[in-house]
Amino acid sequence: MKALDLVRKALLYASAAVLCIGRMGSGGAPVPAHGSNQNEEVEMGQEIFNALKANGEIVESSPLYDQLRPIADAISRAAQPQYEHPFEFYLIHEDLPDAFAAPGGNVYVVDSFLYFVRNSDELAGTLCHEVSHTIHHDTVAKIRKQKKITEREARAAELLGADRAKRLGIPLIGKLHSLGYSRCVESRADLAGSDICAAAGYNPWGLVWLFQDFENSDLEELPQLLSDHPAFQHRVNSLEWHIRAHPWVFGKFSSDPKSARPISVSKEAPEVFLP
Repeated sequence: MKALDLVRKALLYASAAVLCIGRMGSGGAPVPAHGSNQNEEVEMGQEIFNALKANGEIVESSPLYDQLRPIADAISRAAQPQYEHPFEFYLIHEDLPDAFAAPGGNVYVVDSFLYFVRNSDELAGTLCHEVSHTIHHDTVAKIRKQKKITEREARAAELLGADRAKRLGIPLIGKLHSLGYSRCVESRADLAGSDICAAAGYNPWGLVWLFQDFENSDLEELPQLLSDHPAFQHRVNSLEWHIRAHPWVFGKFSSDPKSARPISVSKEAPEVFLP
């Protein structure tokens, strides 16, 4: 089973518990990180960790960590003051190069991603993007919005009647709302992530280069990072504008990928999985 499928299932169980006990509040703003909400984020993150561990996907040790850890440590130092729980970075085994953040501070990087990125700044840009999702409590906010969407669909079905609701495709209401939200959240994570990259000493142009690499790749399936394709060109444009509009923050960084330090990893690096 793919890691993201496991994550979705784990989040389904965790979010169902959260919604049932009604502690999430109302409204569309991101969940504030205090009180019981902190515990909920940790619990949801633990559900995801347990699911990945049970499926034998978490890499306990590998030479790949030699490339990941120095970058992750620098990003943690820059981003930690903005989040209540410690950031932890894990490698997991999958074929599709990807990375994703879970509530509570865990960030998961697919091992194949280290073979895909061309330099340390592309990897750093991805980690900063995912850390930004965590800082903004995006997963928890998405659960809150999904709850409102579900309630809206139920009201629409009640008003229209079940048969007509099916013909009109009531579930599409939720899909359309979720798509718009996803694009907004992803763009915000790009911009905030670029700030974290600069603070950590990594070139924020790395995420732009990564987007271009994925665009030019022959991958049959795009990673979660580019889940709003083809709209990610807008994200590239926004990132470029953000970087150029703040020369006092980003002026020392070159937009030329040749300026970056290449990543070198051993082909088929050995991996030991967490039991």
